[in-house]
Amino acid sequence: PVLIIASLAIFISFITRLSLLILTINDIDAGVLSIAGVFFIGLLYDIATTLFIILPLVLHISFTNNYIYTRKGRIITSIFFIVLLFILGFTSIVPKEFNKDLHKAVIGYVLLRFIIFLILCVSTKNVRIKWRNAVLWIFIFITSFALLFNAVSEWFFWKEFSSRYNFIAVDYLVYTHETLGNIKESYPVAAIITCVALLSFFILFISRKKIWSSVVSPLNFKIRFLVAAICCTIILLPLYLVKPAWKNFSSNNYTNELAGNGIYEFVQAYQKNELDFVRYYKTIPDSTAFTIIRNELSSAYSSFTSNDLFDITRKINYPAPEKKMNVVLISVESLSASFLAAFGNKENITPNLDSLADKSLFFTNLYASGTRTVRGLEALSLSLPPTPGQSIVKRPGNEHLFSLGSVFKSKGYITQYIYGGYGYFDNMEYFFGNNDYSVKDRNALKASEIHYANIWGVADEDLFSMALRTMDSNYNQNKPFFSHVMTVSNHRPYTYPEGRIDIPPSKQIREGAVKYTDFAIGNFLKQARSKAWFNNTIFIVVADHCASSAGKEALPVTGYHIPMLIYSPQNIQPGKIDALTAQIDIAPTILGLLSFDYTTKFFGQDILNTPAEKQKAFISTYQGLGFIENNELVIQSPVKKINTYKPDFTTGEAKPITGNDSTVLKAIAYYQVAAWMIKNRKYGTTE
Repeated sequence: PVLIIASLAIFISFITRLSLLILTINDIDAGVLSIAGVFFIGLLYDIATTLFIILPLVLHISFTNNYIYTRKGRIITSIFFIVLLFILGFTSIVPKEFNKDLHKAVIGYVLLRFIIFLILCVSTKNVRIKWRNAVLWIFIFITSFALLFNAVSEWFFWKEFSSRYNFIAVDYLVYTHETLGNIKESYPVAAIITCVALLSFFILFISRKKIWSSVVSPLNFKIRFLVAAICCTIILLPLYLVKPAWKNFSSNNYTNELAGNGIYEFVQAYQKNELDFVRYYKTIPDSTAFTIIRNELSSAYSSFTSNDLFDITRKINYPAPEKKMNVVLISVESLSASFLAAFGNKENITPNLDSLADKSLFFTNLYASGTRTVRGLEALSLSLPPTPGQSIVKRPGNEHLFSLGSVFKSKGYITQYIYGGYGYFDNMEYFFGNNDYSVKDRNALKASEIHYANIWGVADEDLFSMALRTMDSNYNQNKPFFSHVMTVSNHRPYTYPEGRIDIPPSKQIREGAVKYTDFAIGNFLKQARSKAWFNNTIFIVVADHCASSAGKEALPVTGYHIPMLIYSPQNIQPGKIDALTAQIDIAPTILGLLSFDYTTKFFGQDILNTPAEKQKAFISTYQGLGFIENNELVIQSPVKKINTYKPDFTTGEAKPITGNDSTVLKAIAYYQVAAWMIKNRKYGTTE
């Protein structure tokens, strides 16, 4: 049985890799050596993963023997089960991030096994043999089903993210309600499960004789135990011998991803929720890093509050009087710059935003910090470079940080985060609720106020209706307000209400979702124009990240290019801003438009008052840390690797170059200082 499972796991991994290779054949490095590297390195990961897959079966077979049914064996085994249940009852073996029901399931499984053991103790030897055969049947069927279903899941995950499992997959396991709902709404789940189940039954059918022969073949317990010990020793070897970095053997990102193994990459992503910068990345002396950053953050309107080298706190003082205007920040799910006509799109899927661009400050050279909503929210609220690992929004200890909300709150504003889904998703409710925002999510809506919803949340038009009511309430309190509104409709399964746009929702395509969100934003602004607070309000429309960041390069610049429009017809003159802008520059730029005097720890700068030589952008994955300046892209990655490229901002391709030493030092300094401040809890609210 162990050989059956091992062979099946490696074969399915091979077919999965081959299928993904065919799917991506036009994008990979198709040279003979590259293809050979994909399958050879991939086989090593497949073997390492398979060894862990067979571990439960090895242990089950090794410790299922006649001795446990003798009088002495029954006593020892019963004591073992009782002690194990006691430990499980008072000790959580499940990480906090996972569903608490999993802990109950583990206890239930052990209890069930104990009851079955007691039943078998009073049964005949023939019954026990049949039971062992049945257990192996069940085990092999479940394992076969899981391996096949995982292969199908990898296929769909690759089609959407052009990657093996990563942080996104970890999130999907944590947020089971949204994930399962999204899967049901996006894919033919019943047909997939039926096909996988039938194929699993077929595997079981052709294996039935081998399974039976393994049950009835006698094997001395000492020999069985010796075999188990050898197997367990071999299984543990990959922990020390197989390195996650082996798959990064090519300059082509698709090729590297193909060399990986989905299950192996999932475990790596889960373990690397946060990467220690000093351990995994090249560093410079902290004093040097802070000297560089203090020089970078100095500006005409700022002055440092301390001579302490390790303090970046500044006072911002603008010569113009402060404008106590309302601010509505709309962060749009997955709005790539390429969706807008201004960037060459011919499909007319953003007619409202295209029209608004001519009436706004239109930022054409803006780059998102990352590839996930939480990374965008982090940049917009904290103005902090993306530190390696998971976004701060989802990390523990993320309370009372210096945020855009804290600045507005210090000025007497009502500060809010308004979201169309459930705020617990991605830890948004906790993060914003503990960083000077009040949170309103779909729980604030009555059933009669929801015209349409999918698993991610209410339709964007219902979200904006809730936002309008909230802003009216704010105005009635005679206080200025800052409202951050996060849309959800431009997300798979790409469904929305009927009759809003000319692309029927039944098509379930990205273009339809984009056009519907554009419709909802246009409708929101149309209604807002009739409000008493409209003329004293600044509206900002910006993406949280692009729809896709896939490409041949590890960090393709085109996968991070996003639009931003700042609209206030009574207060802001339209214009086009071509300055290189980071997503972390948005918060200080908004405050600059209001001429606010405030104390700051932001790493971003008011881009409208930043000279060209200090303009830069940050792009990242959870491991790759990119820094763009003077048309150069510096990428830092584990283990202490730094590469510099000349990126093509049209195609996303990048040519390796010998980088400018000054640019490389700035890249290191920004990320090192940001990581240092978070680790040492120096990014707290400034009083």
